[in-house]
Amino acid sequence: MPDYDYLITDVKNTTENDSTELATQLPKIVNKAENKLTTDLDDHGLTVYTSIAIPSGQAVVTIPSGTRIVRNFSMTQDGSRKNMLLRTMEYVNDFWPVSASTSAPIYYAYRGNTEIRIAPTPVSTHDGEIMTVVRPTTLTSTGTTSNYFTDFCYDALFTACMVEASLFMKDSTSTQLWEAQYQYHINALRNQARRTRQDDMAVNASPAGGPDTLIRGST
Repeated sequence: MPDYDYLITDVKNTTENDSTELATQLPKIVNKAENKLTTDLDDHGLTVYTSIAIPSGQAVVTIPSGTRIVRNFSMTQDGSRKNMLLRTMEYVNDFWPVSASTSAPIYYAYRGNTEIRIAPTPVSTHDGEIMTVVRPTTLTSTGTTSNYFTDFCYDALFTACMVEASLFMKDSTSTQLWEAQYQYHINALRNQARRTRQDDMAVNASPAGGPDTLIRGST
């Protein structure tokens, strides 16, 4: 399985550049490539589930550190899990203007990049779970030598590194070539991610909208 050292060697061999300048820059090149993949992918492999406790009367919840996107927010109410509905902050403020008032939560809204606002404000303490997109632990030579990108997205990671390496070497022709290769591999991963969101027995979407209600192959 490819790891950090494998990736570094692959980039050096492909660029045919053994200079000290490139070697020094390679950790930054890998870091930029990982950022690029985190932004461009919409993949279950980047999803993290974090359990939280939400005290009674608390209308604002801190989003877990490192979160890029909140994919889902749910709370346990009356012994069962309930998904909160995402709305704009304007909607939440209009719906529940007095945060000191309490009731069973229904909605949530982003409050900047680090917090979410709940409405209504919880009347009692709830357990919650936040489903977020998080960048995997950064690859290094001595710490994390492999992660989700090396294990499942190596071609995209490698071509993203080659784009950054070509930019560093100021080779515009190679940059265009590797950017095209990167787009090919990232689009393949996006298609793979789309396929994971549909059971083979289900159609893409119900004509009525909302959750799939039609089941392929059923009578």
